[in-house]
Amino acid sequence: MYKIKDEWGLFLIKLARKAIEEYLKNGKEVGPPQDTPSDLWEKMGVFVTLNRYNVPPQQALRGCIGFPYPIYPLVIATIKAAIYAAVDDPRFPPVSVEELDKITVEVSVLTPPEPVEGPPHERPNKIKVGRDGLIVKKGIYSGLLLPQVPIEWNWDEEEFLSETCWKAGLPPDCWMDESTEVYRFTAEIFEEEYPKGPVKRKPLC
Repeated sequence: MYKIKDEWGLFLIKLARKAIEEYLKNGKEVGPPQDTPSDLWEKMGVFVTLNRYNVPPQQALRGCIGFPYPIYPLVIATIKAAIYAAVDDPRFPPVSVEELDKITVEVSVLTPPEPVEGPPHERPNKIKVGRDGLIVKKGIYSGLLLPQVPIEWNWDEEEFLSETCWKAGLPPDCWMDESTEVYRFTAEIFEEEYPKGPVKRKPLC
């Protein structure tokens, strides 16, 4: 049972693109639209991903930032994450206005992360590629990978854990350490079929 209706996914994608365009052109953060569905005022985690169009998935990423925990209302979090993905992802230079016609927008609405319990060696059996995203934490280090990432890279569960450790700036086998915390979450993902085009729900399998 989906929590996020298809029309809400369309609303969030259009809002994310509008937020980016307004910020790049005028330096302003848009406010929530007056017709925002009441359910989108619920606090939820969200990530906005920008992908270059017609580029292989492993080379397409242009920006991805978000909030793994439900600290903002979803409509507010989407606006903020969209702007941050466009101009504040440290892996990339800021997106230019001219690029907007060559970039697709993807919005992932997250469930609250839950700990992966049990001995470390059992962790691969307690997560599922095609369903879960992961967060790895140890000390001051933390890394997150969305559920769609292991699909795009064709990883199995152990590789997914190792790559999330790497994303956190930790050794790839850190998930086998009892002092490393591992969390899983799921996401409902919506994406443009092409820049400014129709919006579809993105399957993970």
